[in-house]
Amino acid sequence: MRRFRGHRRAAEQDTEINLSPLIDMVFILLIFFIVTTVFVKESGISVNRPKAASAVELERQSILIGVDAGGRVFYSGQEIGVQGVRAVVRRLIEREEMPVIIQADKAVPTGVTARVMDEAKLGGASAINLATLAPNAS
Repeated sequence: MRRFRGHRRAAEQDTEINLSPLIDMVFILLIFFIVTTVFVKESGISVNRPKAASAVELERQSILIGVDAGGRVFYSGQEIGVQGVRAVVRRLIEREEMPVIIQADKAVPTGVTARVMDEAKLGGASAINLATLAPNAS
């Protein structure tokens, strides 16, 4: 009878759950999701965009430059001015070809928007778009 008890203890000690493969799988999934996530840098300001009948959805991987009603130019929440557009576009396009989207307030003078578009073109942007709202959007 004493032997039987000893055998039972040995069986209980051998039954443990190995969590290492589960932890490895969780880390692999975490790395996969981090690598495949698309990070979009917003312009950092809220603008009152004009409406346009030809408005279409553009790529998520793009350079967003904001121009507020006062004509100040922003990228990623920081004011860069019209002169900073060329350097920002050149630096970002070095890594990967991306379109530039200008989010200009509808109160911005056309001359400021044209200068921002010109600086983006001189920075190497092949596609420059103006962000608008669809006619049925509020």
